[in-house]
Amino acid sequence: MSEKSKAGTRKVKAGGRDRAVSERFEKGLAVRRAVLGDPHVDRSLDAADDFGWPMQEMTTEIGWGDIWARPGLDRRSRSLVNIGMLTALNRPHELEVHLRGAVRNGVTRAEVQEVLLQTAVYCGFPAALESFRIARKVLKEEGLI
Repeated sequence: MSEKSKAGTRKVKAGGRDRAVSERFEKGLAVRRAVLGDPHVDRSLDAADDFGWPMQEMTTEIGWGDIWARPGLDRRSRSLVNIGMLTALNRPHELEVHLRGAVRNGVTRAEVQEVLLQTAVYCGFPAALESFRIARKVLKEEGLI
């Protein structure tokens, strides 16, 4: 969680220490928490040592604060796009994370299924099959299968 110090500097606990963060980071952190949930975000921040912190900062500010917070697409739509892109890129870990976020954003089992069927044609059957395996696991854990 972030907090303001007496001087107005915003701080967040990450990698076992307090780190100064921008308003942009705080904006992104709020969106990131809403989509991915506190436990996932807390684990990511807790693991952010001095080497990994710049990536966490950039991901939160740019990915979540600048892009996910834009008004052009709602969060459900962004989740559906991410499912397709992460399948195309063969990024199973991130796909699992974003499938959980998609459910949190109101994406249905049928919508996940349709996106993954679409990816089979454009990304290849092996990628889609792997994504179906991951989606089945996540949807089962989320009580949708």
